[in-house]
Parts: sequence; C-alpha cells; structure tokens
Amino acid sequence: QVQLVESGGGLVQPGGSLRLSCAASGFTFSMYAMSWYRQAPGKERELVAVISAAGGSANYADSVKGRFTISRDNAKNTVYLQMNSLKPEDTAVYYCKSGISYGKGTLVTVSS
Repeated sequence: QVQLVESGGGLVQPGGSLRLSCAASGFTFSMYAMSWYRQAPGKERELVAVISAAGGSANYADSVKGRFTISRDNAKNTVYLQMNSLKPEDTAVYYCKSGISYGKGTLVTVSS
C-alpha cells in the first residue's frame, strides 16, 4: 500500500531554513506528481507546492513563492521541500501527498 513518511521538521527561528523530506513506497513513484500541503492550528489544510512526475515543473502557493523550493529524486523515491526565509506564519504540520494519500506529517514551528 502507499506509504509516505515525512521528516525534517522542527523548531527554527524566523529567517531560518529547513529541508523537509518525504520517503515514498508502495507505488511507482516516478509516474506521479507529488505535493506538499500544510495545516496550521485552527486552519484548513492548504496546498504549498506541487511537482510533476519527472520533476520538470513545479507550482507554489503565493504565500511561499520565492522562499520554498520543491524537488524530487526519483531514484530515491523521495520528494523534498526546501524552506528558506521562514516566517512565524509558516508554522504548521507539513504533509506530503500522492494521489489521495497523505503522510502523517511533520511539525514545523517558526518562533524566536
């Protein structure tokens, strides 16, 4: 079955950086677009970024454009989210998604 395992979250100061990883298994990773979502406390889950199956194209939420970069390594069945210039409003649980499946998420807290 599809398994998505996120890692790399933690506590970071405003202006800092983190790189999230999502290890995928149970499906042919290289054939599917992958995406990152996030859910802040008291808010609905929102799309952050999506990358095509081959990695040639990506799209971002306006709120993270220019700060976050999604990438993937199809040889390692892994998708990444590089987050720079983090802001307190980026605090959320971050999930990767393939098709209709989400991972369990990793918590990112941006605070001084």
